[in-house]
Amino acid sequence: MTITFEQLIALSPLLIVGLLVVIVMLSIAWQRHHLINVTLTITGFIIALLSCLLIGDRLPIEVTPLIYVDKYSLFYSILILIAGIGTAIYAYRWLAGYLDNKEEFYLLLSIAVTGVILLSMANHLATLFIGIELISLPLFGLVGYACTQKRSLEASIKYMLLSAAASAFLLFGMALLYAESGSLAFAKLGSSLNEHIIHYPVLMVGLGMMLVGIGFKLSFVPFQLWTPDVYQGAPAPVATFLATASKIAIFAVLMRLLMTSPLAESQALLSVLSVIAIAFILFGNLMAISQQSIKRLLGYSSIAHMGYLLLPLIAVQTDSVAAQITVSIYFIGYLFANLGAFGVVSILSSPYCGDDKDDISVYRGLYWRQPVLAIILTIMMLSLAGIPITLGFIGKFYLIISAINAELWWLTAAVIVGSAMGLYYYLRFMASLYSRQPITNNQSDKQSNVNLATLFALLGAVITILLGIWPQPLFEIAVAALAA
Repeated sequence: MTITFEQLIALSPLLIVGLLVVIVMLSIAWQRHHLINVTLTITGFIIALLSCLLIGDRLPIEVTPLIYVDKYSLFYSILILIAGIGTAIYAYRWLAGYLDNKEEFYLLLSIAVTGVILLSMANHLATLFIGIELISLPLFGLVGYACTQKRSLEASIKYMLLSAAASAFLLFGMALLYAESGSLAFAKLGSSLNEHIIHYPVLMVGLGMMLVGIGFKLSFVPFQLWTPDVYQGAPAPVATFLATASKIAIFAVLMRLLMTSPLAESQALLSVLSVIAIAFILFGNLMAISQQSIKRLLGYSSIAHMGYLLLPLIAVQTDSVAAQITVSIYFIGYLFANLGAFGVVSILSSPYCGDDKDDISVYRGLYWRQPVLAIILTIMMLSLAGIPITLGFIGKFYLIISAINAELWWLTAAVIVGSAMGLYYYLRFMASLYSRQPITNNQSDKQSNVNLATLFALLGAVITILLGIWPQPLFEIAVAALAA
């Protein structure tokens, strides 16, 4: 097999991040320096991001039977790299007072970003599995990075054990699909399934087992029980990566797989996905109402948002292009809202620079101590709730339109009810930010807000408002992501 220069150019985002892994590893061996390694990591992600913007005109290209690079994969690679940059920026501040080795954090983060980029380019079940494992293995270390804290270590063990079980389901499902279709490539798998409809029940079992494995990564109900515990125990920057890059990449490859396979047209499968989506939305929002931990609240919120995103996937039969555009728009809003919300938590909650601010009561009166962070958190919560003039409203509006056009009335009702519940706990939390009776007044609250992490979160808040008021560039980006 020969790889042409054009194919190498198409692979440049993946190759750059892969090279970054080697550079960071050598840098750690040469000299341990926190600032140098975080600078290398962020610079590498930015270069990879720029390469994504420069190679768009050369696509689509099938690099190998396992990797297909098109504007769809490029779009999600850009979102992933933005999430990686945000995670590295927040981690630098979070780890500032960490007494053990800090540099390995960026090595593990770079490996995880390599995995999510590979996953966005997956055109084969083997690539899908390798990508998921490249995400999961470094996350075991990242979730338990603050190993001196029992909660972080417990979260890492839980995530590792459940992830191993999910990988077993995923492999078994792939084996069943291969046994009946004779191929692991998405396209050939789809055509083979059309010809072997007699084995349809076995194929459904295989696809179902794959959905169990993928469902764990996406916190599908009833495989979501790990999410709040891991989010709460993990360092706040790691929770940021889990909620954004990891879920975006896995959902993107799931959507590509189901749209390629004729099983996506199965009414039985769509019925199962509909039940899962309703359970997602109602369970996530109901559980978030009673939470006293901000990271657990955002964890349950992410479960509900994954339920919302299943709607266009279910409606893909009616209009596949509109469904993909809806998912693209929603993910842009979801990315910036979570980067901003988890970013503020990361800035405030490093246990090595003061108290670990995880309890919601600690945020009471935040506006009177740190107004910039309180305003950023307010904007992001409004966006997650889908309030007008925010980016989240645009995504949720198109989501409901997509469900109505597909006549998914029960799902539309679930979205409306779930949004009302979400609005309640988001507004309750936002109201506490502006209370005039702050519970704490720790020295860490008095630190200057002027730092790179705050500026990055503020940039996300500005983008959330600007695209919420003037969404035309958002539509153009979403349409460009589907251009052949």
